[in-house]
Amino acid sequence: MTSKPLVIPAPLGVMLGRLPAYPGSLLFVTALNLALAKQLNADVTLMLVGKKLRLRVTDAQWAFDFEWCNNRFAACQNAGTADLIISASAHDFVRLARRQEDPDTLFFNRRLAMEGDTELGLLVKNTIDAIELPVLNMAQLHPRHVLAQAREHLKARLGSFRPRT
Repeated sequence: MTSKPLVIPAPLGVMLGRLPAYPGSLLFVTALNLALAKQLNADVTLMLVGKKLRLRVTDAQWAFDFEWCNNRFAACQNAGTADLIISASAHDFVRLARRQEDPDTLFFNRRLAMEGDTELGLLVKNTIDAIELPVLNMAQLHPRHVLAQAREHLKARLGSFRPRT
């Protein structure tokens, strides 16, 4: 028995859709750079140069615009059309990140859409499939865990400073 997918309620999606896009794109590319940027082959990054990408979270009415620039993903404010748009619900993106769902299955069930440059879309899909990414553990996003990680990071950084004598 499969559980019903969680969907962000329409009124909440409308409210989220009114938030400025750029801060979300900045957070998204930060996570993308941590998880993926250093694992990309030079031939892949060469194909990404100059391409505008958009990730659309359909039920949240969010869109994250980004591009490959200076050996990393960078958030961008793209008022026009992107070269590649990847769309799905928040639930389906989480299932993809947790490796609980296959992108091909979502695509053929019309729950994942790719629009624009087909060659770029296949490059992105095949690259992600080929890279051994860690499975997204939602417990790591719990505020208590995030704050503990930040505290440890701060302690490590402060530990390198020596008091003046």
